Order: sequence, then structure tokens, then C-alpha cells
Amino acid sequence: MARKKKKQAGGGLKGFILLAAIVAGALYFHQNQGKILPQKDKTETAETAQPAASGSGFSLGLEIPRTIEKRDEQIVKHLGYTVSYNSHYKTPNWVAWELTRRETEGEEGRTNKFLPDPELPEPRVVTSDYTHSGYDRGHMAPAADMKWSKQAMKESFYMSNICPQNRKLNRDDWGDLEEACRGWAEKYGTVYIVCGPIYDTKQPKRIGKSGVAVPDRFFKAVLIYNRKNPIAMGFLFDNKAHRQKLANYMTSVDKIEEETGLDFFAKLPDSIENRIESIVPDMPRTRR
Repeated sequence: MARKKKKQAGGGLKGFILLAAIVAGALYFHQNQGKILPQKDKTETAETAQPAASGSGFSLGLEIPRTIEKRDEQIVKHLGYTVSYNSHYKTPNWVAWELTRRETEGEEGRTNKFLPDPELPEPRVVTSDYTHSGYDRGHMAPAADMKWSKQAMKESFYMSNICPQNRKLNRDDWGDLEEACRGWAEKYGTVYIVCGPIYDTKQPKRIGKSGVAVPDRFFKAVLIYNRKNPIAMGFLFDNKAHRQKLANYMTSVDKIEEETGLDFFAKLPDSIENRIESIVPDMPRTRR
């Protein structure tokens, strides 16, 4: 009995020391927020990837999907987003990021300087692969979501974050959804977003010397994790001009999972995930 009491006392002292260390670490992180950059790991898989740091601090990582159907994949973490890159198609499988209210208030200017992703092996896709192709260099994680950091803005123009996209789609309806996501972040505080291309054929059209594959469609899954009323939305776009209301592109997240072979928002409790991903919700308002 005496031995047991001694162990408990020792455990209490260790617990106090651990608590003090956690408090000190939290204070240090708060004082140095935004100054600590994440270490990049080029060898991760989708199952082991941890979320990138964001402008507002630690991320829950709810945006990172799980791979159900295996594919060519290399996970790269950048400051503002995580990308699953497909070296066969020369485009991302998916790009995922957290967007907070604070991040939407950033003032960093757009660079418009498209660069090869230095974290990928050569040969790398370059901006000239898109020149005279008839397609826009379509951002997956938009530059306007990265204006909270100079580095995040620069990395948003890496070609690993880009897909050949119909010009009208990129500048109209796809852009409207990007703007809506920023509005939801402003209203609700945080949204989790993942998007990417869909190939309906094994031999898609290719552009440029690198042979970049042109997607047939694009998907986007958005989570508003309001604990009282979480909302999960899926969107499917054909890679062509088709001006219409965003609600017309909406579908369930379950449908997006069927189309992509990915499991979205898998860190949610199953009871919540199953419920919110099976329905097509009403389009949330974007103003507080």
C-alpha cells in the first residue's frame, strides 16, 4: 500500500511539471504565432500527413481526406495548404486547407508568379506548359485565401496547386464558390476545404511539354464545423463554361466520395460525419 501511495505522489509531481511545461509552451507559441514555419516532409502518404500550419495557429486537420482508392500520390505540406500530387497526370489529386476568419483579413498582395514546386522531383511542371493551351492556370487553393502570409501567397502559385481549367469556369462560377467560402469563414470563423480534378477517361487530353492532363470535372467539399449545426457541402463542376447559381452545382459529400475514391472529413465522429455527408443542405448565407 505504501508503494502505491508513493507512485501516486510521484505521478502527481510529474503531472504538475508536465502541466507547467504545456502552459509555458502555449505562452511561447502565442507570443511567436506566425513566426514558426512547418517542416516539410516529402515522403508522407495521405494517411500519415499532418495538416499544415495556418495563419491562425494550430489546425485540427479536418480538411485532410483519406485515400480509399489507391493512386499515384506524393503528399507535400506547404504553409497554407496540403497537396496530394499525381505525377502521372501532372496535377494534384486533391488540395486541402483550413480557412479562418483571421486569414481572410490578410493584406498580402497577389504575386501572379507561377513557379515549379521545389518539393517535387524533376521534371516539374512549369508555367509555359499552359501557354497558348486555351486553359487557365486554375488554382485549387486560391491565392485570395493566402493573403495572410507572404510565403503562403508565393506557394499558392506553385504549379502543384494548379490545374488546366476552362477560362469562364475559373473566372466565373469556380471563383464565385471561392468567394463564398471566404464569406463562410468570415461568418462562422473556420471552414475546411478540399478540392481537385476528376478524370473520367484513362487517356485525358494533355497540354504542354510536360503533358499536363486536362480534367473532365472538378470537385470541392466544404465543412463548416459549427458544433451545434455542422454543415458539409459537395460541389461538382464540369470543366467548361456554364454560368449558373452555385446551388445548382451542390451535391452530397457522399456523392463526391463515390466520384473520387476519397473519404472526406474522416476525423469527425462517425455519427456526425454520416449524418451531414449524406444530405444536400441549403446554401448557407455568407454574412454575419
